[in-house]
Amino acid sequence: MKRYVKIYMDYYDYCKDDVIVCAMCNNIAVDIHHIKARGMGGSKRKDFIENLIALCRGCHIKAEMYKEFNLKCKKYNEKAHSN
Repeated sequence: MKRYVKIYMDYYDYCKDDVIVCAMCNNIAVDIHHIKARGMGGSKRKDFIENLIALCRGCHIKAEMYKEFNLKCKKYNEKAHSN
């Protein structure tokens, strides 16, 4: 399991067999997306919970392709972690 996936799963107390839903559309999430990209080489400095969001494949593709959608993901995460 990749480090950032473990960080996400540990934070939300998910088990390996749990179904995680996409934060943006409630489909089944298959990816943990870095809102601020790690870049080539994968900087571990971006592996913190406020930068990670569970997304389905379709939403992950949108977040990678469209700045506006990635900004929606960021705003969702900021609201979720503002407590």
